[in-house]
Amino acid sequence: MAGRNFLFVPGPTNVPDRIQRAMMVSMEDHRSPRFPQLTQTIMAGLREVFRTQSGTPFIFPSSGTGCWEAALTNTLSPGDKVLAARFGQFSHLWIDMCERLGLDVQIVDCEWGTGVPLQQFEDILKADTRHQIKAVLACQNETATGVSSDIAGVREALDEAAHPALLFVDCVSSLGCIDFRFDDWGIDMAVSGSQKGFMLPAGLGILCASPKALAMYPSSKLKRAYFDLPDMIQSNATGYFPYTPALTLMYGLIESLKMISEEGLDNVIARHHYLAEGVRAAVTQGWQLKLCAKEQRWHSDTVSAVMLPEGIAGTEVIARAYHRYNLSLGGGLSKVAGKLFRIGHLGDMNEIHLMAAINGAEMAMLDCGVKVQPGSGAAAAGHYWRTHEAPSGLCAMPKPQEAQSNTPRSSPALTTR
Repeated sequence: MAGRNFLFVPGPTNVPDRIQRAMMVSMEDHRSPRFPQLTQTIMAGLREVFRTQSGTPFIFPSSGTGCWEAALTNTLSPGDKVLAARFGQFSHLWIDMCERLGLDVQIVDCEWGTGVPLQQFEDILKADTRHQIKAVLACQNETATGVSSDIAGVREALDEAAHPALLFVDCVSSLGCIDFRFDDWGIDMAVSGSQKGFMLPAGLGILCASPKALAMYPSSKLKRAYFDLPDMIQSNATGYFPYTPALTLMYGLIESLKMISEEGLDNVIARHHYLAEGVRAAVTQGWQLKLCAKEQRWHSDTVSAVMLPEGIAGTEVIARAYHRYNLSLGGGLSKVAGKLFRIGHLGDMNEIHLMAAINGAEMAMLDCGVKVQPGSGAAAAGHYWRTHEAPSGLCAMPKPQEAQSNTPRSSPALTTR
């Protein structure tokens, strides 16, 4: 098929050209004297993105699922009680892993399209006067439904209950895209991956652990080997790894961290919100359709799940978009399978790039019998973007006052705080 494939699933995301070039390196000895510099550069950059000074980052040759397992097995013991809400496929899968590892999961089932129920969590934690709950699990961004949850609110619930449970957060599809504050929110384990906001191929599991979480290792009794954090700590202390690292992905990660630094983390987060608002305008104002997210407070800035009218199969829209227009959209999963399609709007992206997804999805819907006004999606998105100030990361031309100044600007630091 002529032309490029337009990838708009919520991960893996598009890999920028400069990251692809950075990964085109000759293989080298991962035990060489110069290798620790690579490791140290990555760890420093990850601390900035996690917004932590006290946390310890880890990278595994795995997916984010591997880091789910690392977080659980290095802190908990068989039979330990954990609290978790289920409101989408990925929050469900983390719960499923807990149960398969022998943990006692107190599940709060929520309507899909909503997020972590803060008041219910607080009530449960206050009632647990014997502190039997050892960890609270929260998925910051549920990609199956396009829902984001308030992680600062989860920390407030723990604090209001004066509960000592560990706080574990899945930030796989939110880190580097949606505001995330490891230290400020008192997070103990944060789980992420390379193929979302870091704009890399899949293959790196990224974890950050608090001192409190790492102190749990001697008492934890769950089995682990590959994901043993003390093995990683011992090797990482000298800049090495206990097994062969994913070298090319590590070079790509360094370039990704540079790109985030150059734009500024706060600007990256603002860009994602600005772009997401345009997509939401296309869906609700242009197409007159609904999002899976039930309320504005649940809206995700990395993925929008678009509900289709009764009688229209999401699988048909997705197949039409792919086979006719070379556009890859995300499908519905589990409870919402066939009822929606998903537009991923995270990573290396701008307004014109997103217009391809909006126009392609609209043509596919029209072909499949969805009664939307042709051109309405792009019109609504374009109106939003033209009438709202774009974050600096989207502005190729300097603002007038910048153009008139001859004062050189220093390059941005890795942090924006």
